Amino acid sequence: MAKRLTLTLTSEQRRELEHTRDHHKKAYMRERASAMLKIVNGQSARQVARQSLLKERDPDTIYAWFHAYEAEGLKGLQIKGGRGRKPAFSPSP
Repeated sequence: MAKRLTLTLTSEQRRELEHTRDHHKKAYMRERASAMLKIVNGQSARQVARQSLLKERDPDTIYAWFHAYEAEGLKGLQIKGGRGRKPAFSPSP
């Protein structure tokens, strides 16, 4: 059986995640912060993915968010620039 993800936060990190969950302008950041707080409160990543968010997610998605948060903090939860489809045509300046 796989090892359960655990996350220990300082009071400042917890406040930062709670503030993000409650007030961030981007919905995806609110969702990701909520997922991290649920893991901190003892839920498994699989349970969070399947039952605890508004939309069901693949557990691997939650694992990726978790490891990004562990590595970079709140910045790790943000979508990185340069993702997505590149323009087919770019007019010259």
